[in-house]
Amino acid sequence: MPRAIVLLAACAALSVAIAGPAHAGEQESARAQNAVRVLKQIMQAPDSRIPGHLLRDAYAVAVIPDVIKAGLIIGGRHGLGLLSVKTPNDVWSNPTFIGMTGGSIGFQAGVQSTDVILIFRTQRGVDSIVHGKFTLGADASVAAGPIGRAANAATDAQLRAEIYSYSRARGLFAGVALDGSVLSIDNTANQAVYGEGITPRRIFAGGLGNVPDAIVDFRDRLEEYTAR
Repeated sequence: MPRAIVLLAACAALSVAIAGPAHAGEQESARAQNAVRVLKQIMQAPDSRIPGHLLRDAYAVAVIPDVIKAGLIIGGRHGLGLLSVKTPNDVWSNPTFIGMTGGSIGFQAGVQSTDVILIFRTQRGVDSIVHGKFTLGADASVAAGPIGRAANAATDAQLRAEIYSYSRARGLFAGVALDGSVLSIDNTANQAVYGEGITPRRIFAGGLGNVPDAIVDFRDRLEEYTAR
């Protein structure tokens, strides 16, 4: 148990270091660049890419790079990412910043970094995140998403899920179970990028000036991959 506590403390310390401010927006731009990297890597892999029709039909997409999982007996996870929604004009919005936290019970060892992508099929889950906290598997059903050529063989359970989940660890993409993970708005990061008092709804609505290039690139990449 002491070792588990040390590992979780190290994970928490790392998350604080990642989230801590340097100059306004620098950390957040780096997060956006990492999210773009994750999108490129999965969408440029023919046999493991997210099917284009899922992106076209999606209400929202969240990309959370480098989710840290730590634990020995009691495990935990923490990650920081971005969430964009499809606007009424059928284009992707500027992203709001989000955090992912969660825990699990079981025999685990070590620390692992995993990239996570979530495809939201409905508005309900996003509304819950904006209004407070949202727990995958409890507040909405989540299933490992089909990839590449397996997309046409998606199970009925997957087709009924409100959210598809994907992960990449050790260079490989696959479906991932994330039940119990909590998603919430990172208001500090939003303030650093968009300005004080700017809400997620205002970010989704657009029309904000001086948006960093990395944020624009994330939105443009979603547009590019949705159009395919």
